Amino acid sequence: MEFVTKGPEETQNLGRKIAADITGGEIFALTGDLGSGKTTFVQGLAQGLNISKRVISPSFIIMRIYDLGEKKFYHVDLYRLEEKIDTEIANLGLKDVWGKPENIVVIEWAEKIKKLIPKNAKWIKFENLKENERRIIIQ
Repeated sequence: MEFVTKGPEETQNLGRKIAADITGGEIFALTGDLGSGKTTFVQGLAQGLNISKRVISPSFIIMRIYDLGEKKFYHVDLYRLEEKIDTEIANLGLKDVWGKPENIVVIEWAEKIKKLIPKNAKWIKFENLKENERRIIIQ
Protein backbone atom coordinates (compact mmCIF):
# COMPACT_ATOMS: atom_id res chain seq x y z
CA MET A 1 0.00 0.00 0.00
CA GLU A 2 1.20 3.47 -0.79
CA PHE A 3 0.09 6.77 0.71
CA VAL A 4 1.06 10.39 0.09
CA THR A 5 0.60 12.71 3.05
CA LYS A 6 0.64 16.49 2.81
CA GLY A 7 1.80 17.60 6.20
CA PRO A 8 2.53 16.25 9.67
CA GLU A 9 -1.15 16.03 10.63
CA GLU A 10 -1.92 13.72 7.70
CA THR A 11 1.11 11.57 8.58
CA GLN A 12 -0.14 11.30 12.18
CA ASN A 13 -3.65 10.51 10.92
CA LEU A 14 -2.26 7.60 8.91
CA GLY A 15 -0.57 6.32 12.08
CA ARG A 16 -3.86 6.59 13.97
CA LYS A 17 -5.71 4.65 11.24
CA ILE A 18 -3.13 1.85 11.30
CA ALA A 19 -3.32 1.71 15.11
CA ALA A 20 -7.01 0.81 14.83
CA ASP A 21 -6.02 -2.62 13.45
CA ILE A 22 -3.30 -3.38 16.00
CA THR A 23 -4.06 -6.35 18.23
CA GLY A 24 -0.61 -7.01 19.73
CA GLY A 25 2.51 -8.80 18.60
CA GLU A 26 3.08 -6.41 15.68
CA ILE A 27 6.53 -5.24 14.68
CA PHE A 28 6.79 -2.12 12.53
CA ALA A 29 10.16 -1.60 10.84
CA LEU A 30 10.45 2.02 9.69
CA THR A 31 13.00 3.23 7.15
CA GLY A 32 13.64 6.58 5.49
CA ASP A 33 15.85 9.62 5.53
CA LEU A 34 16.14 12.00 8.45
CA GLY A 35 13.05 14.21 8.60
CA SER A 36 10.93 11.94 6.40
CA GLY A 37 8.11 11.54 8.93
CA LYS A 38 8.96 8.39 10.90
CA THR A 39 8.59 9.91 14.37
CA THR A 40 5.51 11.88 13.31
CA PHE A 41 3.93 8.61 12.15
CA VAL A 42 4.84 6.93 15.45
CA GLN A 43 3.16 9.80 17.31
CA GLY A 44 -0.04 9.09 15.39
CA LEU A 45 0.25 5.36 16.10
CA ALA A 46 0.65 6.12 19.81
CA GLN A 47 -2.36 8.46 19.77
CA GLY A 48 -4.38 5.74 18.09
CA LEU A 49 -3.39 3.38 20.91
CA ASN A 50 -4.57 5.96 23.48
CA ILE A 51 -1.09 6.82 24.75
CA SER A 52 -1.56 10.17 26.42
CA LYS A 53 2.13 10.87 27.09
CA ARG A 54 4.04 13.00 24.62
CA VAL A 55 5.88 10.68 22.23
CA ILE A 56 9.31 11.92 21.21
CA SER A 57 12.10 10.14 19.43
CA PRO A 58 14.22 8.05 21.81
CA SER A 59 17.36 8.62 19.73
CA PHE A 60 19.58 9.33 22.75
CA ILE A 61 18.22 6.57 24.98
CA ILE A 62 17.42 4.19 22.09
CA MET A 63 14.14 2.84 23.49
CA ARG A 64 11.06 4.15 25.29
CA ILE A 65 8.36 1.90 26.68
CA TYR A 66 4.74 3.00 27.09
CA ASP A 67 2.33 1.02 29.23
CA LEU A 68 -1.01 0.24 27.61
CA GLY A 69 -2.46 -1.76 30.50
CA GLU A 70 -2.32 -5.35 29.28
CA LYS A 71 0.10 -4.44 26.49
CA LYS A 72 3.29 -2.44 26.08
CA PHE A 73 4.34 -0.15 23.22
CA TYR A 74 8.08 -0.16 22.48
CA HIS A 75 9.44 2.78 20.48
CA VAL A 76 13.01 2.12 19.33
CA ASP A 77 15.27 4.54 17.45
CA LEU A 78 18.54 3.15 16.09
CA TYR A 79 19.75 6.39 14.46
CA ARG A 80 22.72 6.84 16.79
CA LEU A 81 23.86 3.20 16.73
CA GLU A 82 26.87 2.71 14.49
CA GLU A 83 29.04 -0.01 16.03
CA LYS A 84 28.28 -3.30 17.74
CA ILE A 85 24.62 -3.02 16.82
CA ASP A 86 23.98 -6.73 17.42
CA THR A 87 25.36 -6.36 20.95
CA GLU A 88 23.27 -3.26 21.61
CA ILE A 89 20.11 -5.01 20.42
CA ALA A 90 20.90 -7.96 22.69
CA ASN A 91 21.49 -5.59 25.63
CA LEU A 92 18.13 -3.91 25.00
CA GLY A 93 16.41 -7.30 25.13
CA LEU A 94 14.61 -6.51 21.91
CA LYS A 95 14.68 -10.11 20.68
CA ASP A 96 12.84 -11.11 23.87
CA VAL A 97 10.16 -8.49 23.25
CA TRP A 98 9.21 -8.59 19.60
CA GLY A 99 6.54 -10.92 18.36
CA LYS A 100 4.91 -11.47 21.75
CA PRO A 101 1.16 -10.78 21.73
CA GLU A 102 1.42 -8.37 24.66
CA ASN A 103 3.95 -6.14 22.86
CA ILE A 104 3.84 -3.70 19.98
CA VAL A 105 7.28 -2.74 18.67
CA VAL A 106 8.12 0.16 16.36
CA ILE A 107 11.73 0.51 15.17
CA GLU A 108 12.99 3.64 13.46
CA TRP A 109 16.09 3.16 11.26
CA ALA A 110 15.24 -0.55 11.11
CA GLU A 111 17.45 -1.07 8.07
CA LYS A 112 20.42 -1.10 10.46
CA ILE A 113 19.25 -4.46 11.84
CA LYS A 114 17.39 -5.80 8.82
CA LYS A 115 18.86 -9.30 9.20
CA LEU A 116 17.73 -9.52 12.83
CA ILE A 117 14.13 -8.40 12.42
CA PRO A 118 11.57 -11.22 12.27
CA LYS A 119 10.08 -12.04 8.86
CA ASN A 120 6.56 -11.07 9.96
CA ALA A 121 7.51 -7.42 10.54
CA LYS A 122 5.63 -4.78 8.57
CA TRP A 123 8.18 -2.64 6.73
CA ILE A 124 7.19 0.98 6.23
CA LYS A 125 9.30 3.20 3.99
CA PHE A 126 9.16 7.00 4.26
CA GLU A 127 10.25 9.28 1.42
CA ASN A 128 10.46 13.07 1.22
CA LEU A 129 8.69 14.33 -1.88
CA LYS A 130 8.33 18.05 -1.21
CA GLU A 131 8.69 20.25 1.87
CA ASN A 132 5.66 18.81 3.68
CA GLU A 133 4.80 15.95 1.34
CA ARG A 134 5.75 12.34 2.14
CA ARG A 135 5.34 9.04 0.36
CA ILE A 136 4.72 6.23 2.80
CA ILE A 137 4.91 2.67 1.50
CA ILE A 138 3.69 -0.19 3.67
CA GLN A 139 4.95 -3.62 2.62
